[in-house]
Order: sequence, then C-alpha cells, then structure tokens
Amino acid sequence: MTRLHPTVVAPDEVAAAAVRIAPYVRRTPLLRLNGPVKCELKLEHHQVTGSFKARGAFNSLLSADVPAAGVAAASGGNHGAAVAYAAHRLGIRATIFVPSIASPAKIAAIEAAKADVHIVGDRYPEALAACEAFQAETGAISVHAYATATTIAGQGTVAMEWEADSEGLDTVLIAVGGGGLISGIGTWFGDRIKVVGVEPEGAPTLHAALESGTPVDVSIDTIAADALGAGRTSPLNLAIARRFVSDVVLVSDAAILDAQRTLWQSARLLLEPSGATAFAALASGAYVPEPGERVGVLTCGANTDPATFAALLG
Repeated sequence: MTRLHPTVVAPDEVAAAAVRIAPYVRRTPLLRLNGPVKCELKLEHHQVTGSFKARGAFNSLLSADVPAAGVAAASGGNHGAAVAYAAHRLGIRATIFVPSIASPAKIAAIEAAKADVHIVGDRYPEALAACEAFQAETGAISVHAYATATTIAGQGTVAMEWEADSEGLDTVLIAVGGGGLISGIGTWFGDRIKVVGVEPEGAPTLHAALESGTPVDVSIDTIAADALGAGRTSPLNLAIARRFVSDVVLVSDAAILDAQRTLWQSARLLLEPSGATAFAALASGAYVPEPGERVGVLTCGANTDPATFAALLG
C-alpha cells in the first residue's frame, strides 16, 4: 500500500482495514437529532465492547505475527477491553495494564474476555510503562492505544462507514484522547469534511501539541480521564492532525456532564463522559456551526458504571 508520507497513514490502509475487520465488528447506526441541538450522531458506542476501540484492536492483531507470549496493552479501560475481546475471539493470550482510575465496568469487561489484568498506578502513563516492561521481558507484542498505523487505520474505518451511510456532512466533532480516533477519521475524510477535535479542559493533549508544534506532556484532571487521559500524543498522531484537523476546542467537565444528561433525556443514549465529550462542544457553544452547516458527532464510548450514571441523573 502507498503511504502519503513516511509519518502519515494512507486512505487505502483504512480501506484494507475495513475489509480485514468486517467479520468482527458492527456497522453502527446513525441518529438525527432535531431538537435544540441539531446534528447527526454516529452511534459508535454501540460497537462491540462499547467503544470504537475494537476497530483498531482487531486490525492490529489481524495484521501481526503474534508470538506465544501473546499481546499486551496499556489502557484507561476501553482500549484494554477491545484488545482483550479481539484477542479472545482470535485465540490469542492477552495481558492488559490499566490505571486505578479505570472504571469497574471497564475492568469487568477485560476480565470477561479472559485477559490477565494488572492495575498499575493512578494514570495511563504509569500503566503504559508497566506494559512496556512486560513486553520487553516476555516478548509479547504491543497493541498501542493510538500511536501506530494499524490502530489508526482501524479507527479510520468508522469514518469510511459514516461517509457511506450519511446523507451529507460538512463537519464532524470527535473526542480526543491520545489522537488515534481523530487521526483515522482525518486520514479518511481528508479535505472533503472538516474534522474538529474536542478535548476536556483538564486533558488538552492534542490542543497543547498543536500549539507547541511537538508532542508535550500535559497534566490530566477531568472526569473523562479513564478514556481521554493519555497525557501526551505521538509524532505520528500530531503529523496527521496538523494536516487534517482544522481545530481543537476545549470543554469543561460541567459541559460534559450536561451533555450526558441531555443525550439520555433526549435520545435515551447512555454514554460515559468521553462518549458525550464531542456533543458537549456543540451543546455548550464551544463549537458554533455556520448557518446550514451539516454537523456530525461521534458518540465514542458507553462503558460507565450504572450506579455512577444514575447518580448523574439525580
């Protein structure tokens, strides 16, 4: 396959990934909201394991020669659940490292897929360091959450599917953690559709990297930290974002909580904080569409503890 640039993933890699993973993932539906906030929702939280992460996990494993030691991954929870599920479906041993902030629902999903789970540190970077040490010791291969071409191409399949099913889009709003999802979506949409990233104010990972011109460490303090808490993007993700992401807007935790409530009350969509982050930009006015602009929003994750969600609703 042809690479556009040594550090940029090509659209034909996304197309190949779509064929590769088709037997294992769902084609998720679209939903039009016509209330006070008007947009088209891509319901990727209905994906297997409750998030888009299954796309990248399957593409990475199906593209690799996996040794007897299996696969290891570090995750705030959703990526770990996806890698564990994909490995189980493919008969591969999986070892997953998560920080203590990972929600019980996500840890339970990892365990249900028969993976070995290690809870290490308070944040994703600590879990990643432990995962890398395990890989060096055992020879297990890595499935990175966002910084490899196979992960990015897998995540890009959601954009390929979305464009085929939609009646028309001008702009899409995408929640950003490490940058794998928005990299894949930008790779596929190119210059045809405007791609806008949305990050919590307490996790401005891509926003800070774009301002600095290089990946930088940011402190993480947000209710969405277990999914959007990477703390640092990669050179690959940044290169793609600089080419294909038009802007990154920031939203408060209060706006994310309001978005969760609104999506439940208006459409009965139960989303974790990260899953409502992109919608929060539209609902709060952090992103204001032009008149007639056709906006799409990706709902990327539904792995939240029911008791926590019930408390949110009051």
